[in-house]
Formats: sequence, C-alpha cells, structure tokens
Amino acid sequence: MTLPAYESTGAAWNGIPAVHDGDPVRRGRAWTWLVVPAAAGILLGIAWWLLAPGGANLLTRDPALADPSTPLTRLPRDLVLAALLLLAGCFAAVLLDASRPDQGRGLRTFLAAAGGLAGSAVAWQAGLLAAAWWGPSGAVPAGEDGFTLRSAVVLLVWPFTVALLAFLYNLISLLGRGTRTGDQAH
Repeated sequence: MTLPAYESTGAAWNGIPAVHDGDPVRRGRAWTWLVVPAAAGILLGIAWWLLAPGGANLLTRDPALADPSTPLTRLPRDLVLAALLLLAGCFAAVLLDASRPDQGRGLRTFLAAAGGLAGSAVAWQAGLLAAAWWGPSGAVPAGEDGFTLRSAVVLLVWPFTVALLAFLYNLISLLGRGTRTGDQAH
C-alpha cells in the first residue's frame, strides 16, 4: 500500500509542510551527515599512509623518516593525520553552514560531529590497513611499533572542529541578526 505524498492541504501525510518559508523542506537526508564522513575516512586513511613518515612518505621523501619503527617518525605521523582530520572537519562545517535551513540544524550538527568521529576511526583503521597491504613486508622487527597512531586524541580533531565551527557560525549569525534588529528599532 502506498500513501499519497501530499494531501489537498499541501502538507505531507505526516503533517510536515511541503514548503517552509518558500523553500521546499528536505526530509530523509540527515543520515548523510553521518554516512558520508565515515566513507570519506577511507580516503583520508589512505592519504595518511601515503603522506606520513613511516608510510609511503610522499610528504618529506626523507629516507631517514621511511622506517615506521623510528621514534623520530611518531609525532610527524600523528600530526599528518591530525592535519587531514582538521581539514575534513573544516570542510564538513562549511558544508553544514551552507545547508541554510534552520530546521534540524542541531540534529545535523550532532550527526556531522558523530560522522566526524566515525570518519576519524575509519581513517585510522584504513591507514593501518594500507600500511599492512602496501607497506614493505618484514620492515618492522617483532616487538617494535610499525605504522600506527601513537595518540588517540588525534581522532577527536574532526568532530571537535565541526562542533567548534558550527558554534562559531551560529554565534556570528545570531550576532549579525541581533545587530540588524537593533538598527531597525532605533
């Protein structure tokens, strides 16, 4: 059985208006804020392995940083992942602000931050998988660290960036709205 999309009143069968303030209301797309960042984590993880010292080392190309068990590569490797996650968080926050309708903004922000956390975890695991697949076999002696993440706090960079920038965008928007309202009152 199929239900009619709109009744004669212009509202959907569940009572949600088809048009809100002249713009069509988008329904059913909130899940993309959770799924797309998680899928993007695969690409970020591969990019992490390609760029980071101890991985393919395309960023520095320094032979001294090619060995993943060298303690010198630990901090730069974590910082490369942090930089990639920061960039992804900024990109997600800009897209979140570009989706202007105020309806469901809190839910979208929460889902984008949760998707960022999922994307961070996927990026970490995808980078480790890329190192296992494409890294040199037997390069790391038994008992030593290979290509890995030393600081798990790095995984919070993406969701924190989304949350912070969403807060700042909303604050600036509210301050701008308050200034315009105050100017008209005088």
